[in-house]
Amino acid sequence: VLTEGALGGAGLDVFDKEPKVPDALKTMNNVVLMPHVASATHETRRAMTDCLLENLESFFAKGQVLTPID
Repeated sequence: VLTEGALGGAGLDVFDKEPKVPDALKTMNNVVLMPHVASATHETRRAMTDCLLENLESFFAKGQVLTPID
């Protein structure tokens, strides 16, 4: 889709086999690559901490987390 121009552009922060980035993406003018830092805001980090604490509280109270990961 990116190579055909069907999607105007993409900003990518996460890659399937990090830290390896597909070479094809490195040469595309409509792609911006970032080193996995999109979540590095105070608000996001606070939300991540809150989620962790809520999961711990739920686990110790009910034996289940709120946001399980397969």
